[in-house]
Amino acid sequence: MTEAILSIKQWGNNLAISLPAAISREAHLQLNQRVRISVEAGHVVITPINDAPLTLEQRLASFDPERHGGEVMTNSTIFIGK
Repeated sequence: MTEAILSIKQWGNNLAISLPAAISREAHLQLNQRVRISVEAGHVVITPINDAPLTLEQRLASFDPERHGGEVMTNSTIFIGK
């Protein structure tokens, strides 16, 4: 078991810790990986979320122009060339 003693720091209006490389490696955590943080019986539990990559269709279906800032594209055909 790998363990570390850390100090909680202020990060904006939130509290933060920095995970040591040895802890991240043993827990198989990667940069930008999403995790779920919960409290169970008074203990903080960090659980990795292993999201499957989205297909193009799934990405397009979740596009919201108001949220993502942009225009809705119509289903028209564009010809490029001579």
